Amino acid sequence: MEPDLFTAAAEERQEKDPAASPLAVRMRPRTLDEVVGQQHLLKPGSPLRRLVGEGSGGPAGPSSVILWGPPGTGKTTLAYVVSKATNKRFVELSAITAGVKEVRAVIDGARRATGGFGKETVLFLDEIHRFSKAQQDSLLPAVENRWVTLIAATTENPYFSVISPLLSRSLLLTLEPLTDDDIRGLLKRALTDERGLKDAVGLPEDTEEHLVRIAGGDARRALTALEAAAGAALDQGESEISLRTLEQTVDRAAVKYDRDGDQHYDVASALIKSIRGSDVDAALHYLARMIEAGEDPRFIARRLMISASEDIGLADPNALPIAVAAAQAVAMIGFPEAALTLSHATIALALAPKSNSATTAIGAAMEDVRKGLAGPVPPHLRDGHYKGAAKLGHAQGYVYPHDLPEGIAQQQYAPDALKDREYYTPGRHGAEARYADAVEWTRKHLGRRPS
Repeated sequence: MEPDLFTAAAEERQEKDPAASPLAVRMRPRTLDEVVGQQHLLKPGSPLRRLVGEGSGGPAGPSSVILWGPPGTGKTTLAYVVSKATNKRFVELSAITAGVKEVRAVIDGARRATGGFGKETVLFLDEIHRFSKAQQDSLLPAVENRWVTLIAATTENPYFSVISPLLSRSLLLTLEPLTDDDIRGLLKRALTDERGLKDAVGLPEDTEEHLVRIAGGDARRALTALEAAAGAALDQGESEISLRTLEQTVDRAAVKYDRDGDQHYDVASALIKSIRGSDVDAALHYLARMIEAGEDPRFIARRLMISASEDIGLADPNALPIAVAAAQAVAMIGFPEAALTLSHATIALALAPKSNSATTAIGAAMEDVRKGLAGPVPPHLRDGHYKGAAKLGHAQGYVYPHDLPEGIAQQQYAPDALKDREYYTPGRHGAEARYADAVEWTRKHLGRRPS
């Protein structure tokens, strides 16, 4: 960065009084080795390590990079590490406030620095997806001719938000959400580090777990909540941050929910039983508890898909497609937006007419199979395509239903031991009433005895 008088004064104040900066800023890593998570991007010889001057590429200089990932995963942190570790000129712009004029000024300065002093320039551009196509176009000559090495950060899919010529001239590096263990390590470091809380307050296990949950893989959110809760605890003369203090500070209750224990299964069971009972409000309550507790959205979506067949079935044939579409959407977007999709599906399933006929039908059929009620496939239904099948009587006498006016042939399909067995008992709720009429008609035309 090229600080002006006011920036320099602010930085000097922060050095003299570290508490003037937020904890998340004070705990920013100073080297790549201090970075939490993203180890797939920090291997020896990686583009980021080359940007900070590690290794010698000879005639191959460092590449421009686009950092893509959710908030709080370290995009700005990585740029900060580069700014501190590199001997290059470092300039920072935000696409929220900067425009083409500011970009051109940086490029002109970079060309002068290179020509006059042999000093390379690294440009960190935050929120690049906010730049228009014309604004992104203004970067192309500088990146292509390596007047600047670009580090661009975005939370949006760059294949949609960054122009193709800029993508082709840069390496795309994808940052992953931090794991729970990453967040725990970050919290422990912040509690003890001289730049952090310096052991001024303790963090019990239950409070730590709640902090990890509400962080949702976002390091900045975790450190912001920790700092606020630590301040509240110290003001109250507490030596530890209690769960109650944390809840009051972040205004978010710790939901009693163990993702690996009974609560996980109890709440999931209550969600499905509320949908089965058509209590949409109770279903939404349990869904909210699962979301707030940090449950995997894919687990919730899988339960909804099962419910669509187990409890609704043919009473609303659209229930399963809705649940499947929700699962696909959840896999693509993740939280927090996935909460809307899960709510959509939960409401639709809870208010749908109910039928468990698909469940009882396959259950009864499988029970007979387990009992040994099977028997050979009737000869006229067997495969008749291979040589010699006709001599065995296979496929002989089979009536093709499409050749008949009503499209149904009076012939036996089930094995002899099961020819009069009826597994499907349709209900009369919703759309299944139509299936009830259809099954009665088809069984009659198949020549089956009335049940």
